[in-house]
Amino acid sequence: METVAKIRRAYFVQHKPIKQICRELKLSRKVVRKVIRSEATAFRYTRSVQPAPKLGPWRDELDRMLAANTGKPARERLTLTRIFEALRGLGYEGGYDAVRRYAKTWKRQQASVTAPAFVPLVFAPGEAYQFDWSHEIVLIAGVTTTIKVAHVRLCHSRMLFVRAYPRESQEMVFDAHDRAFAFFRGTCQRGIYDNVKTAVETIFVGRERAYNRRFLQMCSHYLVEPVACTPASGWEKGQVENQVGLVRERLFTPRVRVRSYDELNALLLDGVVAYAKAHPHPEQRELTIWQAFEAERGALVPYAGRFDGFHAVPAAVSSTCLVRFDNNKYSVMASAIGRPVEVRAYAERIEIRQDGRVVAEHPRAFGRGQTVFDP
Repeated sequence: METVAKIRRAYFVQHKPIKQICRELKLSRKVVRKVIRSEATAFRYTRSVQPAPKLGPWRDELDRMLAANTGKPARERLTLTRIFEALRGLGYEGGYDAVRRYAKTWKRQQASVTAPAFVPLVFAPGEAYQFDWSHEIVLIAGVTTTIKVAHVRLCHSRMLFVRAYPRESQEMVFDAHDRAFAFFRGTCQRGIYDNVKTAVETIFVGRERAYNRRFLQMCSHYLVEPVACTPASGWEKGQVENQVGLVRERLFTPRVRVRSYDELNALLLDGVVAYAKAHPHPEQRELTIWQAFEAERGALVPYAGRFDGFHAVPAAVSSTCLVRFDNNKYSVMASAIGRPVEVRAYAERIEIRQDGRVVAEHPRAFGRGQTVFDP
C-alpha cells in the first residue's frame, strides 16, 4: 500500500512520467500503469487455483475423515496431526501443511453451509405460553438445597411466572400450571413444552407425540392444546429458555436464604411482578411488560378453576396402619388394614383413599425414612 501511494502521488501530484517513476521506485511499467489506470489504493494477490499434486488423489478420503471427525463428541475428536498420520498410513506421501491448509478451507466451507439461521416467532395475544424447568441452589432453614423451579411465560406479553418445588414430578407440574393460570386469570390456546416424561411418553416422526394420560386430562381441563418441541431444539421455546437465565441472575443471585418454600415462593412472585412493572416490552417499547400483560388478559382463555392434579399409585397397608410412599410412611385408619389403597400425591399433601373413601390425609414429607402419624 505504501508503494501504491508513492506511485499515485508521483503521477497525479508531482506529474512525473511513468519512465521516471519506474526508475526511481525500481518497478516495471506494467505495475505502474496498473496502479494509475485502476485508481485502486490497495492490491491483493489471490491464487485462483491451489495446486496440490500429492494431496489431489486423496481429497475424497480426507473429506470423509474430516466429516467423520466433526460428527464425533468434542472429547473424541482427532487433531489434524492424527488425521495427517492416518492419511500417511494409507499411502499419502505429501506434507502436513497441505493437509492443514485443505482442512482450514474445508472447515470454512462447511461453516457457510451449516450456519444456523432463524425466523423470529411472533405470537398473537392469548395464543401461546411456554413451560420449562430449571435447577437452582438456595439456603432453606440453613441447609443448602437444590430446588426445581417451574417457569411459565406468556409469549405475547412476555409476562413471567416462577414457582419453586422440591422436585419435577407430575403433581408438581399440575400445581405449577394451576398457580400460573390463577395468577394470569386465564390461559392460552397452546402450551409449548419440552419432551419431558411427565408430559410426553413417546416421540414419533415430526410433531406427533403420545402424551401422558394425566397430562392430557390437565390440558383438556384448561382447554389448552399441548405442543412438544423438536428434540434438542431449544430455540422453539426460546422465550422461556431466556427467562431461566434472567430469573437466575435477578432472583437467585446472590444465593437466597429463606426459612421455607412458602417464603421463597412469595419472594419469587414479588420479584417477577416488580420486574414486569419496571421493564419495557421488547417489541412494544412504549409499554412495560406488566401493561402489555394487562392488555393481553382480555384475550386469554378464562381460568377454569383448579385441576385435581394428583399422581396416583396403589399401595398396601401394613399391620401397624402405615402406608409406604416415596420412601416415607403415612398412617391410615385402622379399618383400612387388609385391603389395598390408592395414594394420591399432590404437590403439598398426601391423600389416601380406599373404595372412594378418604382414609388418611397428611402434609407431604420430602425426606427419606420419615413416618407421619395422625393418631
